[in-house]
Amino acid sequence: MSCNFKIHSNSEISQLFLKNHCSDFHSASEFVRNLPYRRNLNKDNLNTVFIDECGTCSTKHALLKTLAEDNNQPDFKLILGIFRMNGNNTPKIKPVLEAYNVDCIPEAHNYLKFNNQILDFTKKHSSEIDFIDDLLEETEIQPHQISQFKIEFHKNYLRKWLAENPRIQYPLEELWKIREQCIEALS
Repeated sequence: MSCNFKIHSNSEISQLFLKNHCSDFHSASEFVRNLPYRRNLNKDNLNTVFIDECGTCSTKHALLKTLAEDNNQPDFKLILGIFRMNGNNTPKIKPVLEAYNVDCIPEAHNYLKFNNQILDFTKKHSSEIDFIDDLLEETEIQPHQISQFKIEFHKNYLRKWLAENPRIQYPLEELWKIREQCIEALS
């Protein structure tokens, strides 16, 4: 079964894709993939991806999941994964990690799954190969959970990880600041 479908819904998001010359899921996902990676001003309104002309793994994949839902495509799952973000799978953050003498930080990442196949449209060349070998945990979420729920899930995971790795001397708040510097290095 193909993960492509025609956009036929009258929903606002479907209409925004159609206005941007996207008539099916493949063209919509390529449109999203080619938008710059940058944080959106309002993650709670997925139209912000069109307004800001950019997005993150969260907003881009929540938008595509919503598009699938609006077009009666229930086989698309929005996934929140936690992976070991390090200098190998995310080279742009290597200087930040080295400055704080940290090998890796568990990072929350959103992507889609279709029939257990990972679909990652975060950046032009994103693929599951970027993180699959370092994947620690996955859970299915809904588009409205990309903000507060994702942050809490991620921080809870980091608390557990810090407890299991006492050699890491940073408290959660400091580790979160280091993580934010890593994300900044990706923009």
